[in-house]
Amino acid sequence: MIIRRHALLHLLLFAAFLRPLATQTAPPTSPTQPIPVKVVVVAMFERGEDTGDTPGEYQLWIEREHLDQIFSLPAAYHHVRMNKDGVLGMLTGVGAAKAAASVMAVGLDPRFDFSKAYWIIAGIGGGDPADVSLGSAIWCDYVVDGDLSFEIDARQIPDTWPTGYIPLRRGTPYEQPPNSGYGEAYELNPGLVSWAVHLTQDVPLPDSDSLRKFRARFPGFPNALKAPFVTRGATLSASTFWHGSKLNEWANAWTRYYTAGKGNYMVAAMEDSGTMQALTFLSQAGRVDLQRILVLRTVSNYDREPPGTTVPESLKEMVSGNYSAYMPSLEAAQTVGDRVVRDIIDHWKDRESTIPQAP
Repeated sequence: MIIRRHALLHLLLFAAFLRPLATQTAPPTSPTQPIPVKVVVVAMFERGEDTGDTPGEYQLWIEREHLDQIFSLPAAYHHVRMNKDGVLGMLTGVGAAKAAASVMAVGLDPRFDFSKAYWIIAGIGGGDPADVSLGSAIWCDYVVDGDLSFEIDARQIPDTWPTGYIPLRRGTPYEQPPNSGYGEAYELNPGLVSWAVHLTQDVPLPDSDSLRKFRARFPGFPNALKAPFVTRGATLSASTFWHGSKLNEWANAWTRYYTAGKGNYMVAAMEDSGTMQALTFLSQAGRVDLQRILVLRTVSNYDREPPGTTVPESLKEMVSGNYSAYMPSLEAAQTVGDRVVRDIIDHWKDRESTIPQAP
């Protein structure tokens, strides 16, 4: 009996010794497959809750695209939302810094597969009355950074200088040749942009008596007097909210400079250069396809004062976010952008493998 007990004890000890070895050498469990994303809608600000109150850029997308599934994302500005069709919505927060950080956090999240996803950055901005009217929608062919520069106070610049903004690594305004080594300009896929314009050019955009009344304050600007329309042009992205006819002249010249004259500045925004920088890095990491990026900006206000008024007076009207076309521009951004989203979803069998081009 003693021998049998010793033998049993040895067997139990040996089994206990083998148990951790078996645990250590067991094959690892296969991780959950990432969720394929077809479209990412990027909005920049929201005024309150995601739904049910006064909307910002995000709310109409959530409610109309039924972005009901919520994924927590502490590394970004806001959680992300998704619908059953494979559309993911995100909110970056205001400014290029928040946009870059939030887009990077979403793009690196292992829960999602963005390899075939189209990204639609859809928001509002200040339009150039020389090119667009209130409530118009601009598909952007260029995103130009308006922050990366040297600056001399305008009261101390030489009389011959048109501006105190100077390109980095240059000594005078618009000195040739331009250098884009820091991400001063991004050109979007021209074929995809043309396709988006063609697809949405007949989308009806909201107009009203109040918009017509405000547009009438811009005599001498034929495009500013038109009803809202869809077009293509460049956006200037700067985290400083600038305003006025002098800075409008700078924005046009700055855009021409960094696009070799190919880009026509039409709308000002704050976040797009940060978003494009993050997407560029994500593309280098194989996480996104940079050829599948679209930027849509709709005109909530003009970027300069109406003729016959002062810049401080004009800016004061907007300080509290009281833009002359706030709701129409939100509506235009979602309505025009959603035409593209629905086409991609409805034709996913083709869109997944082939990026659409204008006919």
